[in-house]
Amino acid sequence: MMTEPNSDLPQRKHPANGVLYIEGQPTIVFDTICTKNRKPWLACDDVYQLLRDVWTDASAWLVGRYVIMPDHIHLFSAATSTEIEYKNWVRYWKSQFTKRHKVADHRWQTDDWDTRMRTAEQYEEKWEYVRFNPVRHQLTKRPEEWPYWGILNELRWEQW
Repeated sequence: MMTEPNSDLPQRKHPANGVLYIEGQPTIVFDTICTKNRKPWLACDDVYQLLRDVWTDASAWLVGRYVIMPDHIHLFSAATSTEIEYKNWVRYWKSQFTKRHKVADHRWQTDDWDTRMRTAEQYEEKWEYVRFNPVRHQLTKRPEEWPYWGILNELRWEQW
């Protein structure tokens, strides 16, 4: 395992499996989902609208803030119950998207990278980082100019 400089703690190369539910704490998950071989097919109007529709229909988890980049998606989500595991929900909406999109070359990478937000500060810091992604990738000068971002559900830390 790789370690950080001046640290004896091992660093993960892959995310831990499963989302940890902690009684009395919000369960908001940040995820990055990539296209197969990082092919840039996501950032267009029809894909954007279909993703929003699929996320709305796949209601076991609520999608909050998101940014759709050409070859990956960043999103925050929260469970509506603990009955559907997060990974199963992601697999479900990806399969629903693929069935409805019907473009054979537009495939998803099998794995994703999810992280449970542990504090309100971490949640806000991650969002600030994510919303500037189009600027860092030189797709726009300001984050609000990027057309493929939004909020489907308000996931306020305090409400969960």
